[in-house]
Amino acid sequence: MDKNKLKQAVYEANMELVNKGLVIYTFGNVSQIDREHNIVAIKPSGVDYDKLKPNDIVLLDLDGNIIDGNLRPSSDTKTHLVLYREFVQIRAVVHTHSRYATAFAQAGLSVKCLGTTHADYFYGDVPCTGVIKDEMISDDYEKQTGNLIADTFKNRNIDYNVVKACLVACHGPFSWGADAKEAVFISTVLEEVAKANCLTQLLNPSALSIKKTLLDKHYLRKHGSCAYYGQG
Repeated sequence: MDKNKLKQAVYEANMELVNKGLVIYTFGNVSQIDREHNIVAIKPSGVDYDKLKPNDIVLLDLDGNIIDGNLRPSSDTKTHLVLYREFVQIRAVVHTHSRYATAFAQAGLSVKCLGTTHADYFYGDVPCTGVIKDEMISDDYEKQTGNLIADTFKNRNIDYNVVKACLVACHGPFSWGADAKEAVFISTVLEEVAKANCLTQLLNPSALSIKKTLLDKHYLRKHGSCAYYGQG
């Protein structure tokens, strides 16, 4: 494992959150896992983005033990670690407090799939969890937040490979992907579709979800076995 390459990738992904306007100050974090060695790289806690450096990125094992780094890892680390354990095919996790996605989370609402822009990237609604219970808050809150996300997908029979994001009620969005770059991309798309969703429902509160045939067409032409979008 090239730890410097892993740190650099996570650093660049964290900075891309700033470039895309998804975070300010210390709002948010990106991690990526080396599945071969089960090593996770994550942003340090409470470090301003304008002061963040590649070497500040902290390396951990899946139990949360620090392997490399002089700073404390993100306070959301245990949430990331749960997602890596439960969603075994993902390799990166992003958490932000981006404006529109967070508004849906605070409202306790899923981002409904209302049109083809959403359907291009998420195969159905982006779910919002229920509000975390008091006993979960007092019992390892960040770990239980990860459990809440994982349980939401299990209980609602949602495939985390085709809906790569979740809203945590009263909190904000988490997303994931094959690497940190993709996870940031998913976060960016989620914010855009949440904004469009909000505006659509302001214009027409009775707007219906996209019909299944149109959802299938738009998602599968990009992500299906016979996908034909793009250049191959």
